[in-house]
Amino acid sequence: MPEKEKANSALLKWPRLIEGLLIKRYKRFMADVKLKNNHVVTAHCPNSGSMKECSEPGRVVYLSHHNKPSRRLKYTWEMIQMENSLVGVNTMVPNRLTEAAVLAGDIPELAGYETVRKEVKYGENSRIDLLLENDNDRCFVEIKNCTLVTEGLACFPDAVTSRGLKHLVELQKQVEKGHRSVMFYLIQRMDANRFEPADHIDPAYGEELRKAASNGVEVLVYDVKMDLEGIRLNHPVPFQLRPKSSL
Repeated sequence: MPEKEKANSALLKWPRLIEGLLIKRYKRFMADVKLKNNHVVTAHCPNSGSMKECSEPGRVVYLSHHNKPSRRLKYTWEMIQMENSLVGVNTMVPNRLTEAAVLAGDIPELAGYETVRKEVKYGENSRIDLLLENDNDRCFVEIKNCTLVTEGLACFPDAVTSRGLKHLVELQKQVEKGHRSVMFYLIQRMDANRFEPADHIDPAYGEELRKAASNGVEVLVYDVKMDLEGIRLNHPVPFQLRPKSSL
């Protein structure tokens, strides 16, 4: 997309951000952070993955604050500043950003649908992230958050994911029924130049992704532009789904 059009693309704004230094992440969903006033707070970490390459203690992080009485942890960890890029750690962001980008027409491959619905039940006790529909056309879009980047190579997943494997199987079933299925990977950082499945972490997922692609499931990979104001979709990222025998 030309830069003059990029200014009009969907921007997902952050809530007011609070800067601190990451002390440690633990129990998957908790992180201790030292704020600028030297207070130490425990923030909710909205990411169930291993967060390899984006959870190094001592890094600058950005939190949001929430005053809901029902919340035990009033802070949410939103981003971390890694060496070459800000990285979004909140796994709720990719779904919200992708939906906004589809509605704004920022993803040419997913343009032209009349309705966009989210969290629609389908398959065997599953929910599709986005269901795009016309009168005689349905497109099932599963969205995954990718934060694992090493020397420009983005990989998914960063931990073994039986749930992700199930989603690939469900998407293939929709193709068999004559529908369109899309596996959409959102790289929530700005330092990736290519994408591959993380066979070294979850070989079964990589094998199933290749099978899904060969069976008609489309694969899309995009990165983002992000700063302390917000995050928007950027460009498609090249990907490689080489047969495992060639890896």
